[in-house]
Amino acid sequence: MEIKTIIKQICAEKGISEESVMETINTALTAAYRKDFGDKTQNVQAEFVLDTGETKIFDVKEVVEDLTEEELAEIEKIKAEREAVREALASGEITAEELKQKREDADNKKEEEVKEDGEEKRHFNPRTEIQLKDAKAIAKKYKIGDEVSTPLEIPGSFGRMAAQTAKQVIIQRLKEAERNVVYQDFKEKEGEIVTGLIQKIEGLNIIVEIDKATALLPPTEQIRRERYKIGDRVKVYVVSVNLTTRGAEIIVSRTHPDIVKRLFFLEIPEIANGIIQIKDIAREAGSRSKISVSTDDPNIDPIGSCIGQRGARIQTIINELGGEKIDIIEHNADPIKFITNSLLPAKITDVTLNEEEKTAIITVPNDQLSLTIGRAGQNVRLASKLTGWTLTIVEEETGKKISEDEEEVSTETKEEKKEEVTEEEAPAEEVKKEEEKKKKKAEPKEKKAKEPAKKKKAKEEEKK
Repeated sequence: MEIKTIIKQICAEKGISEESVMETINTALTAAYRKDFGDKTQNVQAEFVLDTGETKIFDVKEVVEDLTEEELAEIEKIKAEREAVREALASGEITAEELKQKREDADNKKEEEVKEDGEEKRHFNPRTEIQLKDAKAIAKKYKIGDEVSTPLEIPGSFGRMAAQTAKQVIIQRLKEAERNVVYQDFKEKEGEIVTGLIQKIEGLNIIVEIDKATALLPPTEQIRRERYKIGDRVKVYVVSVNLTTRGAEIIVSRTHPDIVKRLFFLEIPEIANGIIQIKDIAREAGSRSKISVSTDDPNIDPIGSCIGQRGARIQTIINELGGEKIDIIEHNADPIKFITNSLLPAKITDVTLNEEEKTAIITVPNDQLSLTIGRAGQNVRLASKLTGWTLTIVEEETGKKISEDEEEVSTETKEEKKEEVTEEEAPAEEVKKEEEKKKKKAEPKEKKAKEPAKKKKAKEEEKK
């Protein structure tokens, strides 16, 4: 049948199950029946038979215990009260606000009664429930808890409004089903790396297309020096997936430390197999990362395995991170050795620990000071994050202590001085270049001036 083909096509395009589509159709038919032919006492449920294209309508009720005479009297009383309220509203004797207040008061009174009696009164809903005696009148097999499905006739074709209602229900439910599928798929990928295509740039936000979904790469998750262009393929880390009214909200990152970890898992088989373990990661996205690794196998070099032959493995990861430098450090249970390793390639003279405050004083020779600190204090700052110890650098010759803040300032001022020197030297170099150009231009003219003088002298000598 044509309807069967359409349903299969929808399932393939939207990535949703056939059961979900059938449930949507049944819900839409139920809404359409209620619109044109429904009764308030009926719990209408529709069933569409895919093979024949036939629609069946049922009134479904749950079998409950028979009501007592008191309960029946209470129901009749409630009916009478509701009817009186409708009439009062129609005549204007009571406003909607007053009615709302009365209902709130009635609800509060019921709660108080429940607290006093300790039992909540049973509520019978004639739309969804049927008494046992009435169910047995239909068929003696029914017992409490069973469902009674009574077939209902469709008096005529559905009207225009009912058809419109059905259409709206189908569109809404299919969108909901599609959103749920996307949410479930990406919820499983939370904490993983996925490859996406940059689809749109909206101000500072980047929209990344991943499979059939779109993810947001906000400014806080972007690498500062990285440039993004529409159509570029990027690997991103799925930070969070939340279900909103507009669908799945997927937040991805290029700066998260775990993106480095996941790339190591993808590129290095020994880490993926668990032979080498990643212990800690310290990262300043786009600039530099330090990662500590260890292994229980004495025959394996953890650092060499991560670097690969001629640096092939680590270079792949560096390229994925836009040229970010990566230091691989061997983890050690001894904090002194671990701190020493974390500051490599700088050579350390001594490490003094204060275990209570978890601080360490690092003594280094003068020629190793700038290498230990790193540009803008980056090397020692990352080493501190990686090891979990607060590091203070001490110059061996002078005994001067350099805190982390001073490290940043000192290296920054050095960089600024270098820039100032180069700016001062630049004009002098330009002057020299201009003088050299003038000399080169003047040389041919001098040669041309000398040549006629030589010829004249030669002619005079011939005459003599």
